[in-house]
Amino acid sequence: MLKEFKEFALRGSAIDMAVGIIIGAAFGTIIGTLVSDVLMPPIGLLLGNVDFSNLFLVLKEGKIAGPYATVAAAKGSGAVTLNYGLFVNTVINFLIVAFAVFFLVRGMNALKKKEEAPPAIPTTRECPHCLSTIPIKATRCGHCTSDLRAA
Repeated sequence: MLKEFKEFALRGSAIDMAVGIIIGAAFGTIIGTLVSDVLMPPIGLLLGNVDFSNLFLVLKEGKIAGPYATVAAAKGSGAVTLNYGLFVNTVINFLIVAFAVFFLVRGMNALKKKEEAPPAIPTTRECPHCLSTIPIKATRCGHCTSDLRAA
């Protein structure tokens, strides 16, 4: 069993998958920061100084009665909240990640198509006498019956 595990763990695809997961997690952190620290502040400013991370509805008051300025204050008092602002941030985060992955896969597919395209091998040629299209291996033209071995 130990030998099988060693073969599995050292197989190239398992290592590639592990590297992909690690890079994906790091990429997710970068996108999270991009959304919360770079994109959302200007969007909130355009919408009238709205901080999306602090948009919430109080479903049940806590020990200390509201209004609460932030989600943290509401949670601190024991209130039950519906944090739709955090949901908006998460949806925007997902859309940016999906968009980036789409462009990455699209670019990889474009490279793959260029590599896979073999050079076009001609299968036909023109008869030098009547200019009809004939098979490349033909020794006599099917249209004008000219001998093509000398041509």
